[in-house]
Amino acid sequence: MTGRSNDFVKAFTLIELLVVLSLISLLLAILMPALSMSRSLAQKITCRSNLRQHLLANFDYARENNGSYVPAALDIYTEKKHRWYGVRDNIFQPFDSAKGPLASYFAQGCLKCPVNISFIRPETSDPDYDSGSGGYGYNMIYIGSTIWRDGYDDAYCKETAKSTTIRQPALTLMFADTAMLKNNSYIEYSTAEPRYFVINGEPAIDAGGWEPSPSIHFRHRGMANIGWTDGHVDSRKMGKCDSPNNDDTKSSAMNLGWFEPMDNTLFDLK
Repeated sequence: MTGRSNDFVKAFTLIELLVVLSLISLLLAILMPALSMSRSLAQKITCRSNLRQHLLANFDYARENNGSYVPAALDIYTEKKHRWYGVRDNIFQPFDSAKGPLASYFAQGCLKCPVNISFIRPETSDPDYDSGSGGYGYNMIYIGSTIWRDGYDDAYCKETAKSTTIRQPALTLMFADTAMLKNNSYIEYSTAEPRYFVINGEPAIDAGGWEPSPSIHFRHRGMANIGWTDGHVDSRKMGKCDSPNNDDTKSSAMNLGWFEPMDNTLFDLK
């Protein structure tokens, strides 16, 4: 009688354990997507805060430099030693963000997007090397240079836009989540490219296939965070753009593209 009772108790305990394990598995299946979404939301909020800090740093820079915003890349077509986020002595060194033109305006040093992107890092002498921007890009063509007006040359990378020359700051992109494709992998890229290159002040819409590879990275569940020249930050959804890049890679498959409208109107100074 006692043996039967003990056997019954052991069997009942095992059933209880299986039921509890099943319930735990069910709860995890229900909660995991919610936890993942909560983490993504937290990353998105932190990223927005980072972009806001970039905007404020550039505003402070402009106040101390006669209203001119920071140059994006003073020597991008020649020596490649200066970027808005860092400098280096030669092409065999990485960029040092602590010496960058905006460094003194950041309270806690260079800010990085919290989303863990697996960036590959080319050799420092590689023309595509652009590591150190934290996953953020700057509106180089229109704000960080006068390329849009004068042409693609280092001579036009020294003068930048002034706060007084931007007609609609709330509709002019300054910083954004960015990346670039290289051999079907992500590399850091510190420029937020507009939809079209610009020649003599006008978008080169019919340039025979000569157009930028998209760099805006929609890494927050299909959304990209954008920092605007009036100081606000919001999120945008990727527009439709399925055309391959010049190297036949397809950026849209890697969440790289542009948001609507699919032109330069939210990049230019008009």
